[in-house]
Amino acid sequence: MRRIYNGMPAAHLGREGWHKPWSGGNGGSCVEVLPLADGRVAVRQSTDPDGPALICSRAGIALFVEAAKAGEADFLVA
Repeated sequence: MRRIYNGMPAAHLGREGWHKPWSGGNGGSCVEVLPLADGRVAVRQSTDPDGPALICSRAGIALFVEAAKAGEADFLVA
């Protein structure tokens, strides 16, 4: 298997299995995620599926989601 690293082309992770958990009235610009076999999570921009992927730990994703639910990321959209 190829080494998986931050910034690698998302296309190298395959075309199948990507999910859009946060989608809505944003003109089709969505974040997509792909659970990886080693427990990490790949994140990409839906409008650039061949662009770079951000590789996060499962714990890091969980912390981000919990913080967003608690309003700690509201400043990003204010």
